[in-house]
Amino acid sequence: MAVRVVLVDDDPLVRAGLKSMLGGAGELEIIGDAADGQAAIATVTELRPDVVLMDITMPVMDGLTATEAVRRLPDAPEVVILTTFGSEQHLLQALRAGAAGFLLKDSAPREIVDAVVRVADGEPILSGGVTRHLMDFVAGDAGGTRREQAVEALAKLTDRERDVAAAVAEGKSNAEIADALDLGVATVKTHLTRILTKLDLNNRVQIALLAHDAGLA
Repeated sequence: MAVRVVLVDDDPLVRAGLKSMLGGAGELEIIGDAADGQAAIATVTELRPDVVLMDITMPVMDGLTATEAVRRLPDAPEVVILTTFGSEQHLLQALRAGAAGFLLKDSAPREIVDAVVRVADGEPILSGGVTRHLMDFVAGDAGGTRREQAVEALAKLTDRERDVAAAVAEGKSNAEIADALDLGVATVKTHLTRILTKLDLNNRVQIALLAHDAGLA
């Protein structure tokens, strides 16, 4: 079945362009759009999409605030930030808000389609290399209080779950984690589900951020 998508951008020309580019892809169905973050929450609540493509800079409510609100909804859709702003700070803010990925508006249409499909399947769209680059940025931004909070949070995990969290922070895929820790891929997925539940996180990138904050990576 096609992935049901809502577009959120304050520029009507951008929304029209995205509809034209992405609507022709058989993998996606554009079911609605919104011009600001507040309208996005109402649209998502009504239409219940699988994925939201969200801009950052918008009137009324910005995309980062809207992302956090959308991700708190029951049966929340995944959110992919699609913006012209590519700084590490924006990327970090988006991921901490619960986004499952981050794309620039000059990305090729095929790249955007593939990213949305992957996110709908539960796979964040940051490669290991991008994750490690982000971790390097976070390393210079981690204060003592945040590190203490991260250590306290990770104390809720078992030793094996902490091993998995550390491997995620290194940018390893499920298969690579399974190989490194001598586990089955299904077992790795079970550990990841338990980590997300125990720590009240949205996706594996947030696991990586928390593990790095705690000095586990």
